[in-house]
Amino acid sequence: MYLRAVIGSKEHPEYGVATIPFPIEMDSYEHNFDLLKAMEIGDALKADCYIEKIESDVSVLKLLEGQEVNFDELDYLTKRLDSFDENEIAQFQAATHKLSLTKIRDLINLTFCCQQATVIVDFSDLNAIGRRHFVTTHAGATQDELDNLDGEETARLLIDSGAGIVTPYGVLYENGMKLEQLYQGRTFPHFSYTPPLLTLELLPAEQGQADTFLDLPASHSQIARALIRAGISQDVWCGFRVDVNNLPDSVQNALAFEREYLTNLNGMCYAIKYLDEWEMEKINAAIQLAKPNCADEVRVIAENLDQFDYIPNVRSPEELGKYMIRESGKYEYDPNLEEFYNYTQYGADRVSEDGGQFAEQGYIAYKGEIPLEQLLSDGPEEQGMGGMS
Repeated sequence: MYLRAVIGSKEHPEYGVATIPFPIEMDSYEHNFDLLKAMEIGDALKADCYIEKIESDVSVLKLLEGQEVNFDELDYLTKRLDSFDENEIAQFQAATHKLSLTKIRDLINLTFCCQQATVIVDFSDLNAIGRRHFVTTHAGATQDELDNLDGEETARLLIDSGAGIVTPYGVLYENGMKLEQLYQGRTFPHFSYTPPLLTLELLPAEQGQADTFLDLPASHSQIARALIRAGISQDVWCGFRVDVNNLPDSVQNALAFEREYLTNLNGMCYAIKYLDEWEMEKINAAIQLAKPNCADEVRVIAENLDQFDYIPNVRSPEELGKYMIRESGKYEYDPNLEEFYNYTQYGADRVSEDGGQFAEQGYIAYKGEIPLEQLLSDGPEEQGMGGMS
């Protein structure tokens, strides 16, 4: 979805305004947060961002104009809506209008239940209306049930029920929809806007605090503000539990998560996030060669992949020799001399010279100017923010 908010300070209009696009991407989070800090707004908990104007293809959100909202709540709401399809947006807008919702907390909670309602925007295809209504009201409907469904009859029964409520966004049938307070104003219900490399469940020292989940990588401010919203003090924080792990297999095998620190895991995830498919293969091989002992050493490898030579699908001295002599372009290969090439010996010599290794993915060798051990040890010392309890 598209949303652009013109945000200022109600107390200090002389500070001007900032036009911020939502949802906030991770790489632009710090920049946009700095814009707010310059206006002395953007508190982690307070609703201090005055919305002067909203431009959005979800037009019902214009109701937020003239309100002070919390920056993270607006970002969370727009991320939820950005994950919606066209039908879900219609459900959200029609339900917002019918329930006369005006507060952003209620709008967030509505995103978790509006899918229970049926909204008819176009009455021209009764079969499609009936099928959509059946799927909406029958969670887990099977294909056999849909194949045997009379969609037109289902639609006519719905329309003739008289339960429809006309809204500017379509005719709404609530189907018993109930607005529950899943979000109470502090810790957001867990929702992954983009597939994370890691999801950590933060473990506070005090019992009774709401579960807090953190998707990595995240910006520094996102992490700090998540802890504040959860009421977690770093001084008494017990640590975390890994809830979702989408790291490459070699990274998972290299780490002992109970000894890791959140900041180091986040730095590692940030470095891995931008690797393409070929680089993912390469880092798997590089990790088997370098044998890192912690997340920060994995981060160093990810940031220095250009210092490793990698030849995929080469897993023996003979294959390496054939690749180097025939395909690398470093030698003038003459097929008439094929019987005189000793590929195995050449490959073995190359492995010995490079200090290379045959990994599951292929051949890998470190070619950096400084020793590999020094490269790995030059990363910053492990920082705080907890380990697993």
